[in-house]
Amino acid sequence: MAKEDDLGRTLRRLRKLSSLTQEELAEHSGVSVEVIRQLEQGRKRSARLPTLHALANGLGVELTTVLGDPPGVAANRESDGPRFVAVRRAVMPALWAPPPPPPAEDFSLDHLREQIADGWSGYHGAEFDTVLKSLPDLISDARSAAASEDSDVRQPGFAALSKVLQLAGHVAVRMGKTDLALIALERAIEAAAQSADPLLRPMIVNSVAWTYQRQGRLEDALYIALHAAADTKDNGHAETADGLKVWGALTMSAATSAARSGDYERAADMMALAEKEAARVSKLPPGSDNRMVSVFSPSSVRIERVRLAVQYAHPEDALALAKGMRLSKDTPPSWRTWLLLDVARAHTDLGDAAGAVKTLESLRRVAPTWMQHHTLAVAIVRDLWALPNHPPGLRPLAEFLGVGE
Repeated sequence: MAKEDDLGRTLRRLRKLSSLTQEELAEHSGVSVEVIRQLEQGRKRSARLPTLHALANGLGVELTTVLGDPPGVAANRESDGPRFVAVRRAVMPALWAPPPPPPAEDFSLDHLREQIADGWSGYHGAEFDTVLKSLPDLISDARSAAASEDSDVRQPGFAALSKVLQLAGHVAVRMGKTDLALIALERAIEAAAQSADPLLRPMIVNSVAWTYQRQGRLEDALYIALHAAADTKDNGHAETADGLKVWGALTMSAATSAARSGDYERAADMMALAEKEAARVSKLPPGSDNRMVSVFSPSSVRIERVRLAVQYAHPEDALALAKGMRLSKDTPPSWRTWLLLDVARAHTDLGDAAGAVKTLESLRRVAPTWMQHHTLAVAIVRDLWALPNHPPGLRPLAEFLGVGE
């Protein structure tokens, strides 16, 4: 969890990235200039959720970008320690480094693909430390496969290299290293171009769009997501299950960028189209390993709609969308936990402390480690703890998350 005294530095950095003065951020967010100054100068260490929501909206970023993500490493926070240095070296080999060796005699592409798929499962389960440990060897093995003289190994090797570099990019984003993430993703696109899979490039473009969003580059994120989505459809790939998932994920990404830019009507139109198209996924021939393709289903679209509704101050809509929702089997754990967290946010915004506690109790049951390190979960409990009357069940949650008097 980001330290409270980091909030001011984060706010100042995001404001400067957005090329806003304190006065302009105040105008965009509706938060007073004095509060912004106090936060940036460290005279005010924290703020209530409505204030943080408003600042995030004024900056055009996720609330978690202001608060901080779940940590990408274990609790020691050493994101630039030896393990991360190893990932940097794997993503960016040293100048004049020797070429990768050929694959070992016992090398198996199927085994490598399975390991990479397991890495993605770990990522979606917020097992960032485990993924971090495995990345250097996975990248090295994929580079060796891509350097093979055997074309039957080389092309799939480039595909594997593309997916593992994409995974490295995602982990880097979660650590706040967005520039390294973009380097990893650009190299993933280069590898994708030498594979035989036409869906790899648009999948990675979607990751680039997400990284741009984290940097506040909303226009760039919107443009590349729409461009890649149009290409995917124009080339006929949206008539396969995997291709439709890629198109859908890109369309949802574009909708998110539009919403954060203030164009909520356009975002709503894109999400409505995505939800309609998502119903076709199950009617198409099954695709490849779900862990290796984009997340797109009626469940994922509805979860994203809930997220946008609560983020843009429509908590009633968020709860209505979430009510009675049945999640598909291929919904990753991270999406399930985000849904619970967003529902808790909606209850909190409506002043329903009991509903928020009940939802947070469910979140603790299904994802205790993830919840314990997530700054937004802590922020919600801190807001509830500040209430004059604590609802039943709040104290155990506060103790679990280290929030107290």
